[in-house]
Amino acid sequence: MKNYPLHITNGDSLTNILKDLDYNGDILTWEEMLCEGCTISNINSEEFLRIRANFFNYYYDIDLNIEEIKEEFDVLNHTEKYSEIILWFEYDLFCHMNMIGVINLLQQKKINLPLYLVCSGRIEGEKNLKGLSELSQGQLSAHYKSKVKLTEEDIELITSIWDIYCGKDHNLLKPYIVKSSSFKYLNNCLKAHLERFPDSVTGLNVLERNLLEIVRDNDIKSKNHLLGYALNYQGYYGYGDLQFARIINTLSLFFSESSDGIKLNRKGHEALLGQHNFALEINNAITYGGVNKLDFQFSKQQNKLVKTIQNAY
Repeated sequence: MKNYPLHITNGDSLTNILKDLDYNGDILTWEEMLCEGCTISNINSEEFLRIRANFFNYYYDIDLNIEEIKEEFDVLNHTEKYSEIILWFEYDLFCHMNMIGVINLLQQKKINLPLYLVCSGRIEGEKNLKGLSELSQGQLSAHYKSKVKLTEEDIELITSIWDIYCGKDHNLLKPYIVKSSSFKYLNNCLKAHLERFPDSVTGLNVLERNLLEIVRDNDIKSKNHLLGYALNYQGYYGYGDLQFARIINTLSLFFSESSDGIKLNRKGHEALLGQHNFALEINNAITYGGVNKLDFQFSKQQNKLVKTIQNAY
């Protein structure tokens, strides 16, 4: 008899919390980083796993155990015992891209169970946005009770966004920034995504500029100190330690490091003043879905991505 749910969580931390609180049902932990690296539309494929394994190995020196991943996700081949699937994902871009991937995988596997979303973010009486693992037991329970059932229109929206993300024209995401749906933070995440491309004037994206401003405005003692600031002041991105450590290293040309700490050098000040486009010098040629970061720049004036000059045709 189908009488219990399958929970799909955004990481081990939340999975352990749900287990400790004895939430009814089985739990599958989705640990990916789909907001970075090459992706293809067909998640339910050997090619997708190979592409993702190559990305993690090249950029983060992480070796994915593909057979272990297949074994863990075999539960999605046997969903007849479940009454529903509950997705536990947060307000940020990191979580939303993983959620988008999960929903597309379920569709590609033709799993037609009722689909619900538990999403944290703004909490009444709290100043800062909150992740699911940061909620009190009572807050988590309240979120669960008010979970949102996703409609066919919601799922069609998510499959469209995934196909665009895996494609070559991310400007096609712009109409979805103002579209209403059950995903209350999706609009902010899509806007944040487009602003990850280099600014057409400075060559810095929003995250890179924020890091340089943190160094300019604070007494930063070390790269680890800067990492701490970055994690706490990043808005809708939801990046982790590994991601920020890599970005900080790519920005080293803008810092002077000494026993007194980290200070902006001349290039750092020039970058913030917009005196030169530093995108190629930073050379952070990471891929977002189907597009290389350096192939496009974000024009604030036109409010869209424009082809980088050397790639224009």
